[in-house]
Amino acid sequence: MESTDGRGRLLAISDLHIGYPENRALVERMRPTSDEDWLLVAGDVAETVADIHWALELLAGRFRKVIWAPGNHELWTHQRDTVTLRGVERYEHLVAMCRKLGVTTPEDPYPVWEGPGGPVAVAPLFLLYDYSFLPQGCTTKDQGLEYAHGTGIVCTDEYLLHPDPYPSREAWCRARVAETERRLEEIPADLSTVLVNHYPLDRHPTDILRYPEFAMWCGTRLTADWHRRFRVACMVYGHLHIPRTTHHEGVRFEEVSVGYPREWRPRAEPPGRLRRILPMEVQAGDRGAAPGGGRGRGGVRR
Repeated sequence: MESTDGRGRLLAISDLHIGYPENRALVERMRPTSDEDWLLVAGDVAETVADIHWALELLAGRFRKVIWAPGNHELWTHQRDTVTLRGVERYEHLVAMCRKLGVTTPEDPYPVWEGPGGPVAVAPLFLLYDYSFLPQGCTTKDQGLEYAHGTGIVCTDEYLLHPDPYPSREAWCRARVAETERRLEEIPADLSTVLVNHYPLDRHPTDILRYPEFAMWCGTRLTADWHRRFRVACMVYGHLHIPRTTHHEGVRFEEVSVGYPREWRPRAEPPGRLRRILPMEVQAGDRGAAPGGGRGRGGVRR
């Protein structure tokens, strides 16, 4: 495991969505606070490989280490993208690209942060979801999807995120969970962890979604105890576009997304601020929620 030399900050951001010019400008302004800062990027950088490359190359040139976990948007096979790979082949293409840039991926050894607040093993995860966060009253994926289609709240993944060669996204998710669980169990028992995943490892952050049916595309119940099992100091995620800090069973969960311009413009806090994960920035309580009463949209494009 690679280590730091005891200085700097462990920072995080997600859901950069640089296809929007305003968001690209935010990324252009992102800089470390010291030469020793690490940056966690918890997915949804962009939809095209060229844009993902641009953003990660820029950030990798500024931060001591960049650690990336993929979101659903990176895995889309989008008509705007000249790279037409699907499913596992697309993910592996992105991993190879990251390695050329010096960016740590979920396929690499977990680095150890030994700066302030450490030592902790920093584990980027790629887990997907398995439709187990069902809407109230639904007991199967088919029922949940039927309900979601009835409300008009359906994730674009249903059309653009292909699981090839797996038969379904949930099958791919279960394979990823099993392999990731094996690797996490190999982390020395005397090390705490920071787990970085595009989706929350527990369902509780989705409780404030404006459209609760969108939770189906937000994680899996298979990871509901990981924050306890793997000695988690902080669980970093994005996807919901509701940046805030919560605590669950004594563990800090940080939602670190930027989101779309229409979401961040009304917020009092300046957009694109890098969240400090270690040393700890927030000691207790909920750091806030989305504008408009604190209920994120959970809309059709996520």
